[in-house]
Formats: sequence, C-alpha cells, structure tokens
Amino acid sequence: MRAVLQRVREATVTVAGREVGHVGLGLLVLLGVGQGDSAADITYLAAKIAHLRIFPDAAGKMNRAVGEAGGGILLVSQFTLYADTRKGRRPAFTGAMAPDLARALVDACAAALRDLGLPVATGVFGADMQVALVNDGPVTILLDSADRLLPRN
Repeated sequence: MRAVLQRVREATVTVAGREVGHVGLGLLVLLGVGQGDSAADITYLAAKIAHLRIFPDAAGKMNRAVGEAGGGILLVSQFTLYADTRKGRRPAFTGAMAPDLARALVDACAAALRDLGLPVATGVFGADMQVALVNDGPVTILLDSADRLLPRN
C-alpha cells in the first residue's frame, strides 16, 4: 500500500457537488492499494499514520501525532499512486489492485485507523472526487508498506 499524507488545517472531498467527507485539523491521506497487499500492509500503514509525529508541540517542533494534536483523518482512495510512468507518456496502472478487491482493503484501513482512536472521514471509492485542502506547513509525507520489509540502516 502507498499513502501520501498531507498535514492540513482542513480538507474536504466532494462528489457530484455534494460534500461527502471533511476533516478540520488533521491529515488528508491519499491511499493506493497494490497487487498483493494484505492485512499486514493495513496494520503497518494504519499504525504509521496514527503515530507519525508530524504535528507541532508547544515549542513548534514536530513532536505530536495526529491524535495528540486533536486531529482527524480524511482517507481518500487513490489508485493512481501505482502509476507506472517508465515507458511512454501514458501511465499504466497494472500495479494497482483490482477495484473489487481494493475497496475492501481501503475500508479495512479506515476501520483500523478508527480502532486506533482516530476520527476518520472518507471519500467514495471509485467515484470522481474533488478534493480541496488547506495544506499546513506544508508537510507532505510518502509512505509505502513495502518499506517495512527493507533493512534498517
């Protein structure tokens, strides 16, 4: 699984002119599900998202997690995080999991974040969504669950 985390002051997702998800202070999480992703990927990413210390403390240092900062999550599915642009000018998305399987993993990731005590709003899986945000910092972090398998330096 791949995720782009953006620390936000607020973010909304709209479908067909209707707001379907909103978060004030917190994280906008764009989540892509890849071929072969499983529950282990969800567990890793949910914990990383929930506990990553990227919110400022009283001294202004990035030292608090989203929950400690009183924030929430807006989780939006994003298969294009698996774009393969190595050849030609049109991206290929063969690395993304099939939509009927990916939907369950996106829902499971939202549930895992809720189980960690975070308020979670979502977009609509497979819909044409418009996402608006006020980036805070800006702070943008890339996560890939495959990184958990790499040796630490």
